Order: sequence, then C-alpha cells, then structure tokens
Amino acid sequence: MTQVSGRQDRAPGGATSWFQRAIHRITASDSELDAEQLQSDSDRAGAEAVSQCCRGEQVCIAGRLRSVVYTPRETTPTLEAELWDGSGTVLLVWLGRRRIGGIEPGRHLVVRGRLAKRDNKLVIYNPWYELQAQPA
Repeated sequence: MTQVSGRQDRAPGGATSWFQRAIHRITASDSELDAEQLQSDSDRAGAEAVSQCCRGEQVCIAGRLRSVVYTPRETTPTLEAELWDGSGTVLLVWLGRRRIGGIEPGRHLVVRGRLAKRDNKLVIYNPWYELQAQPA
C-alpha cells in the first residue's frame, strides 16, 4: 500500500482497493501468498498466531505440518512435528509415540496445549489435536 500524507491509501471502510489487492497478488512471492492464506485460515478457525504466543500460555493454533520425524530415544520414543501457521512455527512433541495416523507433512491441524520452550523454540508436549479437511 502507498503512504499518502501519513495515512495508508485505503478505500472507504478500511478495505484496500481491488487494484491494490491485484497488484499484491501479482508481485508477492508464492511463500508470502501461502503465509497470508494460512494466517487467514487460522483467523477463521479462531486460533492464535504463533508469533503472538508466549511460553507458559494455554494456546490454540491452526496451521500446516511442515515436517514429521520419529526420534528413537533410550528412554521414551517421540514423534515430533513442525506446525507452521504463516506467522511462525511451533514444535509438537508426542512422547511415547512412534506414529499417529493422519499426522503427516502437509496435513492441516488445529492443536491446543501449553507452550514451553526447548532450545529456544516454542514446543507443545502431547498436544490435543484435530485433523482438518484437506483444502481442495
């Protein structure tokens, strides 16, 4: 958007003009458009943005799994998945699990749990999760 005398150039009601949205779709990268779509989907699901969450909070986050990794450990095996919501990522860790049906890269989820930090990354251990329908 352009700045005109200290204000953003918007149509009445705060909406950007059709022309500005069209230009943005043409000039933005695929990753930017993907992130915007994920953030929009997250807002519609009533979830919080990862970038706005802090350690210790009980959160609800919606996004897409980027990676899923089984990590064998001596004491307890773990399944770890990286969830991206367009604003940031959170690591989901299921303790004592080797595999969970439906938890695979590219899958859309809504998760709930308490945020922790491990190695300076946001983590939710044993989150409640809901698999979402794959977009058409």
